Amino acid sequence: MTDQHGELDAALERVIDAARAHLTAVRAAQGRIDDDGVWQAYVALNNASYAYDEQLLDAFGEVTPWDVESIDPDEADERFGGAEGVEASDPHPAVISVRQRRDYRVPSVSALIRVAEAARREGTPEEDEPAPVEGVGEAVLELLQSGDGSLSALDVPELEPLDGVVMVSEVGTPVDLESFDDDDPVGPFQPAADDRLVGRLDEHPFLDEDDHDHAGHHH
Repeated sequence: MTDQHGELDAALERVIDAARAHLTAVRAAQGRIDDDGVWQAYVALNNASYAYDEQLLDAFGEVTPWDVESIDPDEADERFGGAEGVEASDPHPAVISVRQRRDYRVPSVSALIRVAEAARREGTPEEDEPAPVEGVGEAVLELLQSGDGSLSALDVPELEPLDGVVMVSEVGTPVDLESFDDDDPVGPFQPAADDRLVGRLDEHPFLDEDDHDHAGHHH
C-alpha cells in the first residue's frame, strides 16, 4: 500500500501544480478569448484531475466530485478549432481603445489620507517606515497602486463618486506610452484623426435618496 500512497500523493501534487499553472495562465491572458496558454493549462489540469480520480478509485474505491473525462491534447485542438478557430484567425484590423474618466468628491481629506497611509503601510516591508502620504492626489494614486489599478480600487467610503464617462473607440494604432511625458495630461487621451468613436457610456452614481430611474448605468 505504501507505494500506492506515494503515487496518490504525487498525483494530487500534479493536480495542485496544474491548478496553479492554470490560474497563472488565466491571469496572464487578462480575459483574452481563445488564449492558447489558458487552453493548454486547462487540458493539463483536466487530465491531472482525471488521473488522480482514477488512481483514487483503483486504490480505495473512492471518487472526487470532479466529473472529468480525459482530453487528448491533439484532438482537443481540432475539436475546439471549429467555428472559434475561424474567428481567432481573423483578427480585427483596428485596436479598441477604452478611455475612462470618473470624478470624486473628498468629504474628509484626513480620512482619505488615513486610508491611503494604511494601504501604503501594508505594501511596505515591516522594517521600513513608509513615507507619509502628501495630499489628496497622492492618496488616490496610492489606493490605485496598492489595489488592482482599476477604478474599483477607489470604491471606498472616503471617496464619493461623481459622474463618469467611458468612451469606446476604434483606433488605428495602440497607444505608445514612451512617446508622452509622464506629466502630459492630454497626449495619451488625445484621439488621433483616424480614430472612430464607437460610443459613449455616461455613468451616474446611484444616490441613496435618488430613485434608480434617475441614475444612469453604474459599473
